[in-house]
Amino acid sequence: MKKHHRGDQRLPAGRRRVLQLGAGLVAGAALGFPAIVRAQSAKIRIGHLTPLTGFLGVLGEWAVLGIRMAAEEINAAGGVLGRQLEVASEDSINPDAAATKAQRMLERDDVALLMGEINSASALAISQVAARNKRLFLALGPRSDTLRGKSCNRYMFCTDIPNTVMVNAVGSALLRDGMVKGKKFHTLTADYVFGHDLLRAAKAFFAANGATLTGDELVATDVTDFSPFLLKVRQAKPDAVCCNLAGNQVTNFVKQYSEFGLSYPVVGFNLNTADAWAAGKGNLSGVWPTVWYHTLDVPASKAFVAAFQKKYGKTPENHAWIEYIALKLVVQAMAETKSTNTEHLVEYFEKGAEFDILKARKAYFRPWDHQLIQEAYPFSVRDNPADVTDLMVLGAAVPGADQPLETMYPTKEQNPCSL
Repeated sequence: MKKHHRGDQRLPAGRRRVLQLGAGLVAGAALGFPAIVRAQSAKIRIGHLTPLTGFLGVLGEWAVLGIRMAAEEINAAGGVLGRQLEVASEDSINPDAAATKAQRMLERDDVALLMGEINSASALAISQVAARNKRLFLALGPRSDTLRGKSCNRYMFCTDIPNTVMVNAVGSALLRDGMVKGKKFHTLTADYVFGHDLLRAAKAFFAANGATLTGDELVATDVTDFSPFLLKVRQAKPDAVCCNLAGNQVTNFVKQYSEFGLSYPVVGFNLNTADAWAAGKGNLSGVWPTVWYHTLDVPASKAFVAAFQKKYGKTPENHAWIEYIALKLVVQAMAETKSTNTEHLVEYFEKGAEFDILKARKAYFRPWDHQLIQEAYPFSVRDNPADVTDLMVLGAAVPGADQPLETMYPTKEQNPCSL
């Protein structure tokens, strides 16, 4: 595969690409520098898969920027275990391609572990490859409860918040504002494993809190014209519209919803900040969930934002943040165990190690389902933002500081995970 080396500009979309971090001077061998070749082989190689095309492609571009920045910082500080990191990022494309690339990275490229992914279906495919090869896979961006539930396995750890937490984060704000009991909702849901999973969590929340549905529409991920669905919403006359879409589906929907002039408030159980920004000022409204936002009032988070802005000339999106902190926590595990061995790393994660993820409270992996337990946030939309990155106003962290972090997560009784 042809390798493309770039500076710090945003990666162009619409094509496959490979990004090598810390690759060193490969040509050195031809010039007679065997020490360089030995240093090259001593690097810790990490396989990074993320969508760089398709409806999640924009999010994957942010992911590459975040993990690149973390790798460069780690290498500049001396690496880990006396070795430099080499992170190879590739477009996962779809579940079949993701599985093929993951196997090739493990067999041919001899990576120590796999990281990345945003698409829940592709993450499931990669996790199955990781399990067969007994190699660690950190699923950084997928949110399906299924990955932490019946499809969990010993070698997969999930760092983003799952669907249940997103529903609970937004639900707490809706309940506070009297927007659930006795209300009618019309849902639009992404038609793939993530969306189906999110819809189940949303329906459970509505049923438990006295709301009803006027309809639930499954929307193919390649749909760009939402007018047929908006006509159904107009006919249904709900109290609110619930958006369970993903990636650029969200952007297209909220723009067209604004153009239709419908008066029903919109709430959402899934949103990434890049999609919110792409919607533009005046189009987004309602209450939504997020795992992190650049205005978070935590010194470590502010320092990350400032460093990212200095390096790339723009504000980091939540996938840049989660890829950044994920590589840092992997390196912490390697340093503490003095190993890159999967079994050692799995044991370290399962023993309750805490990680600074640039939030007010530290995070940890739950040993029985391998979910990273952390805060989440509801947010509302600012009436007159200065620009699109000023669009969102964070609500208080959930769960509250006086509650255990696991309050918002599925319990053992609710989660069928069996490791």
